[in-house]
Amino acid sequence: MKSAPSIAHVTTVHFRGDTRIRIKEVGSLARRFSLPVMLVVQDGKGPEGGEEGPRVIDSGPRPRQRLLRMTLGSWRMWRTLRRLRPTVVHFHDPELIFLGLAMKAGGTRVVYDVHEDVPRQILCKDWIPKPLRLPLAKAVEIVEELSTGVFDAVVPATPRIAQRFPSPRTVIVQNFPIPEELQLAQAAPYLERPPSFAYVGDISESRAALGMVKALGLLAPQSQARLELAGGFSSSDLEEEVRSLPGWARVNYHGWATRPQVAALLGNVRAGLVLLHPEPNYVEAYPNKMFEYMAAGLPVIASDFPLWREIVAPPVNAGLLVDPLDPRAIAQAMEWMLEHPEEAEAMGRRGRRAVEQRFNWQAEEEKLVELYQRLLSEGTFRGAAGEQHEPYAGTK
Repeated sequence: MKSAPSIAHVTTVHFRGDTRIRIKEVGSLARRFSLPVMLVVQDGKGPEGGEEGPRVIDSGPRPRQRLLRMTLGSWRMWRTLRRLRPTVVHFHDPELIFLGLAMKAGGTRVVYDVHEDVPRQILCKDWIPKPLRLPLAKAVEIVEELSTGVFDAVVPATPRIAQRFPSPRTVIVQNFPIPEELQLAQAAPYLERPPSFAYVGDISESRAALGMVKALGLLAPQSQARLELAGGFSSSDLEEEVRSLPGWARVNYHGWATRPQVAALLGNVRAGLVLLHPEPNYVEAYPNKMFEYMAAGLPVIASDFPLWREIVAPPVNAGLLVDPLDPRAIAQAMEWMLEHPEEAEAMGRRGRRAVEQRFNWQAEEEKLVELYQRLLSEGTFRGAAGEQHEPYAGTK
């Protein structure tokens, strides 16, 4: 039986509104190809979308325990994909590697999207006992290296991650912003904005949740500075600890925000905070949030990592670099931004220009589209249920 090809982006970990997956990759493929593009998630919220755009398909409730998510969750996802019969499966979680191998064995073309340097990440996971971290990291590294030799393509999010996958099938697709996405048509003039800062994203200890709020507590009592905080806490214990700090009185907590809400928030603050701790997975990674702040015309207060200096320090000069482990240094950078508004605004303009000229999604989209043109045009191939698919090379 012959069938027209289709594409399924798959995740059991990321939420359905994930910027890299849904807005950039799925959105770009749906715009550029005249074939069905699906996002298959596991959150128990049900299906979404229709014939006019990419569909979101729910493979069921996400198991709460990690081991169940990796086993039962993967089995549910496999069962869903067998029903959908996609001809290309593009998965985004390392725990789905064995699912990817199973789909490949059934004839599907498989792409592994590597968001993080997982072995380096494991070395810093607090929930993993220290004696187990190194052997587990080594085991994951071996599994990744062996399995990616089987997949049709590997899509690392950074050049540093790509070094682990030296292959002609490796295509780096960096998580740069869509420049116009987070710009308001009528954003408040910079000098008329309240003395506020923004942090948007996962709220965790390694992303300076404690350091940011401690820094607010170090500001002068007469300061009107506030932090607009949007995202989800990594644990209830961390949330309780952060809320107990004196600086929490200066926080406006929004919870998870939609992309329009994020744009509105960024259009009414003076600077964006991106203060990742110096962990192996972060120091050589491009932080998506930094580029989003820059795209919104905001100066940044960022971790002083060598790679980040190339983006923030002169000649770009788009913000201030600080020790992310030092709340006092963070507080001093906040004070400087508020005391030098003209210079801060100029930093934001330079950051915006850097995004328009270099750090933007347009070039990354072209690399993704070229990859799919190759995957879909290399002769007749089998789909998830053994059906034949003709070569496809059409784009809109």
